[in-house]
Amino acid sequence: MRVSTSQLQQLTIFTTVLTGGGIGTMYYLLQKKFVESDYHRLAIQKLEACPVAMESLGAPPLKVHNIHLTDRNNRIDQRTAQIKIPVTGSETGGYLYTSSIQDPDTNRWSLKQAILKLREGQTIDLLNPPPPASAQLTKGLDTGRWH
Repeated sequence: MRVSTSQLQQLTIFTTVLTGGGIGTMYYLLQKKFVESDYHRLAIQKLEACPVAMESLGAPPLKVHNIHLTDRNNRIDQRTAQIKIPVTGSETGGYLYTSSIQDPDTNRWSLKQAILKLREGQTIDLLNPPPPASAQLTKGLDTGRWH
Protein backbone atom coordinates (compact mmCIF):
# COMPACT_ATOMS: atom_id res chain seq x y z
CA MET A 1 0.00 0.00 0.00
CA ARG A 2 1.44 3.31 -1.09
CA VAL A 3 0.93 6.57 0.76
CA SER A 4 1.36 9.80 -1.09
CA THR A 5 3.73 12.53 0.07
CA SER A 6 0.77 14.87 0.39
CA GLN A 7 -0.96 12.55 2.86
CA LEU A 8 2.24 12.16 4.89
CA GLN A 9 2.60 15.95 5.06
CA GLN A 10 -0.98 16.31 6.24
CA LEU A 11 -0.46 13.61 8.88
CA THR A 12 2.73 15.33 10.08
CA ILE A 13 1.00 18.72 10.33
CA PHE A 14 -1.98 17.20 12.16
CA THR A 15 0.28 15.36 14.63
CA THR A 16 2.36 18.48 15.26
CA VAL A 17 -0.70 20.64 15.90
CA LEU A 18 -2.25 18.01 18.17
CA THR A 19 0.97 17.57 20.17
CA GLY A 20 1.49 21.33 20.48
CA GLY A 21 -2.07 21.80 21.65
CA GLY A 22 -1.68 19.03 24.21
CA ILE A 23 1.53 20.50 25.59
CA GLY A 24 -0.01 23.98 25.73
CA THR A 25 -3.05 22.66 27.58
CA MET A 26 -0.87 20.76 30.04
CA TYR A 27 1.25 23.88 30.70
CA TYR A 28 -1.88 25.99 31.27
CA LEU A 29 -3.40 23.43 33.67
CA LEU A 30 -0.16 23.14 35.67
CA GLN A 31 0.10 26.93 36.02
CA LYS A 32 -3.57 27.10 37.03
CA LYS A 33 -2.97 24.41 39.68
CA PHE A 34 -0.09 26.42 41.15
CA VAL A 35 -2.06 29.68 41.25
CA GLU A 36 -5.04 28.03 42.92
CA SER A 37 -2.92 26.26 45.54
CA ASP A 38 -2.96 27.40 49.17
CA TYR A 39 0.83 27.71 49.37
CA HIS A 40 0.88 30.08 46.38
CA ARG A 41 -2.12 32.09 47.64
CA LEU A 42 -0.62 32.48 51.15
CA ALA A 43 2.66 33.80 49.71
CA ILE A 44 0.94 36.38 47.48
CA GLN A 45 -1.29 37.51 50.35
CA LYS A 46 1.77 37.99 52.56
CA LEU A 47 3.44 40.05 49.82
CA GLU A 48 0.35 42.22 49.34
CA ALA A 49 0.11 42.78 53.12
CA CYS A 50 3.69 44.15 53.34
CA PRO A 51 3.70 47.89 52.56
CA VAL A 52 7.51 48.06 52.34
CA ALA A 53 7.65 45.29 49.73
CA MET A 54 4.75 46.71 47.73
CA GLU A 55 6.30 50.19 47.75
CA SER A 56 9.68 48.78 46.69
CA LEU A 57 8.04 47.08 43.70
CA GLY A 58 6.01 50.16 42.81
CA ALA A 59 2.77 48.29 43.43
CA PRO A 60 -0.12 48.44 43.03
CA PRO A 61 -0.44 47.28 40.36
CA LEU A 62 1.21 44.00 41.26
CA LYS A 63 1.66 41.49 38.45
CA VAL A 64 2.24 37.87 39.42
CA HIS A 65 3.82 35.93 36.55
CA ASN A 66 3.79 32.21 35.82
CA ILE A 67 6.42 30.22 37.66
CA HIS A 68 9.17 28.63 35.61
CA LEU A 69 8.33 24.93 35.59
CA THR A 70 11.93 23.90 34.92
CA ASP A 71 13.41 26.00 37.75
CA ARG A 72 15.10 23.80 40.34
CA ASN A 73 13.94 26.16 43.12
CA ASN A 74 10.39 24.89 42.59
CA ARG A 75 9.85 21.69 44.56
CA ILE A 76 6.51 20.36 45.70
CA ASP A 77 5.68 17.08 47.39
CA GLN A 78 2.98 15.75 49.72
CA ARG A 79 3.75 17.97 52.73
CA THR A 80 6.21 20.66 51.56
CA ALA A 81 6.20 23.29 48.86
CA GLN A 82 9.12 25.48 47.87
CA ILE A 83 8.42 27.86 44.98
CA LYS A 84 9.96 30.89 43.32
CA ILE A 85 7.27 33.28 42.07
CA PRO A 86 8.18 36.06 39.59
CA VAL A 87 6.49 39.36 40.47
CA THR A 88 6.65 42.89 39.06
CA GLY A 89 5.32 46.30 39.95
CA SER A 90 5.47 49.59 38.07
CA GLU A 91 9.03 50.36 39.27
CA THR A 92 10.84 47.03 39.43
CA GLY A 93 10.43 43.30 39.76
CA GLY A 94 11.92 40.32 41.44
CA TYR A 95 11.26 36.87 42.79
CA LEU A 96 9.24 35.83 45.81
CA TYR A 97 11.00 32.83 47.37
CA THR A 98 8.57 30.85 49.52
CA SER A 99 8.58 27.71 51.60
CA SER A 100 5.45 26.16 53.07
CA ILE A 101 4.56 23.02 54.96
CA GLN A 102 1.26 21.21 55.31
CA ASP A 103 -0.02 20.15 58.72
CA PRO A 104 -0.76 16.41 58.51
CA ASP A 105 -3.66 16.68 60.98
CA THR A 106 -5.55 19.63 59.48
CA ASN A 107 -4.21 19.47 55.88
CA ARG A 108 -3.70 23.24 56.05
CA TRP A 109 -0.67 24.92 54.55
CA SER A 110 1.40 27.39 56.56
CA LEU A 111 4.04 29.74 55.25
CA LYS A 112 7.47 29.15 56.80
CA GLN A 113 9.52 31.48 54.58
CA ALA A 114 8.65 34.36 52.28
CA ILE A 115 11.50 36.50 50.97
CA LEU A 116 11.20 39.03 48.18
CA LYS A 117 14.44 39.48 46.25
CA LEU A 118 14.38 42.51 43.97
CA ARG A 119 16.38 42.86 40.73
CA GLU A 120 18.57 45.48 42.39
CA GLY A 121 19.66 42.94 45.01
CA GLN A 122 17.55 44.20 47.93
CA THR A 123 15.86 41.46 49.97
CA ILE A 124 12.80 41.84 52.16
CA ASP A 125 11.76 39.15 54.64
CA LEU A 126 7.97 39.25 54.48
CA LEU A 127 7.55 37.29 57.72
CA ASN A 128 9.70 39.85 59.58
CA PRO A 129 9.37 43.00 57.47
CA PRO A 130 11.17 46.24 58.28
CA PRO A 131 8.91 48.96 59.68
CA PRO A 132 7.46 51.17 56.91
CA ALA A 133 8.21 54.43 58.76
CA SER A 134 11.99 53.90 58.85
CA ALA A 135 12.10 53.03 55.16
CA GLN A 136 10.21 56.22 54.27
CA LEU A 137 12.35 58.45 56.52
CA THR A 138 15.69 57.45 55.04
CA LYS A 139 14.54 57.19 51.45
CA GLY A 140 14.34 60.87 50.54
CA LEU A 141 16.63 62.53 53.12
CA ASP A 142 20.28 63.38 52.63
CA THR A 143 21.61 62.70 56.12
CA GLY A 144 25.26 63.05 55.07
CA ARG A 145 25.27 66.84 55.70
CA TRP A 146 23.67 66.79 59.16
CA HIS A 147 25.80 67.97 62.07
